[in-house]
Amino acid sequence: MTSSQTPNASDAAPIKIAVMGAGSWGTTFAKVLADDSNNEVVLWARREDVVEEINEEHRNGDYLPGIKLPANLSASLNAVEVLAGASQVYLSVPSQTLRDNLKTWGSAIPAGAIIVSLMKGVEKDTGLRMSEVIAEVTGFDANQIVVISGPNLAPEIAKQEPTASVAASASKAAALAVAKASTNSYFTTFTNRDVIGTEFGGILKNLIAVAIGIVNGVGYGENTKASIMTRGLAEISRFAVAYGAKPNTMVGLAGMGDLIATSESPLSRNHRAGEMLGKGFTKREVLKRMQQTAEGLSSVAPILQLAEAKGVSMPIVEQVLLVMEGKMAPKDIAPFLTHSTDTPLDE
Repeated sequence: MTSSQTPNASDAAPIKIAVMGAGSWGTTFAKVLADDSNNEVVLWARREDVVEEINEEHRNGDYLPGIKLPANLSASLNAVEVLAGASQVYLSVPSQTLRDNLKTWGSAIPAGAIIVSLMKGVEKDTGLRMSEVIAEVTGFDANQIVVISGPNLAPEIAKQEPTASVAASASKAAALAVAKASTNSYFTTFTNRDVIGTEFGGILKNLIAVAIGIVNGVGYGENTKASIMTRGLAEISRFAVAYGAKPNTMVGLAGMGDLIATSESPLSRNHRAGEMLGKGFTKREVLKRMQQTAEGLSSVAPILQLAEAKGVSMPIVEQVLLVMEGKMAPKDIAPFLTHSTDTPLDE
């Protein structure tokens, strides 16, 4: 992956940044944007108690317990107020609600702003990536849209554990502006021009994380999980390249890096969802027990439809769907044995 490190955000003149969505990832990324900078960062939240806690106590205890938020980070219930005057707008809402949210307040996004997707999912009914939904609903040019992805588990980042990510855009200038704003002492953002690969990397690794969670829930060991992770990288790489991604992106931060972080960590929502499926819970029961959205569960079916359209074989994801639908016992899942691919791009 061709990428470039960017200066610390404190080197730039202060700007107003809006973050739409005050869940764990939205709040964590707002903290990234506010730390080590003079930027005015404003979070849009749906709940009055969340807004009050952020503004009065500089905390969001429901999603980031024990984490102190910076003083230059505030929150509001009023989306129009949050968006007014923002130079950069970061979107961190559940992927299946993005279209409706943009229809509600998207017209309030300043015409010259850069819109940044922090989401990792595809729209169920259309199969569109989040950047495509943004462009379709808002009418913003591709040069104003950036996607961010990488090995980013919110609780670890909120604790300021060092990590890195990738900002991708059709516009190098837009990607650099976002990377500059989101680089600080513990979080480094690189840039590339491969929007498709960066975005699909973040989407597809969730599906493999669910598969690894399933076998972990069943009780299988490290050999099984390592096999699935390796074959999973081959599977998602074939898919992404078929849709125009650059092969190198899939072995970088947005591909392999994110896959490793998400697949094994108990902090991963998708891993936890898969683990519950592996222990015998139904999809309905898993969704009831999950406090936050596991994007992988809603992305399985539309990704398989997209794979079929390109003639791409995805045996791991197919077996995840069978388990989700109750058509396969979790103990019978063995996706790493169903395809002879040994290298990520070898058909």
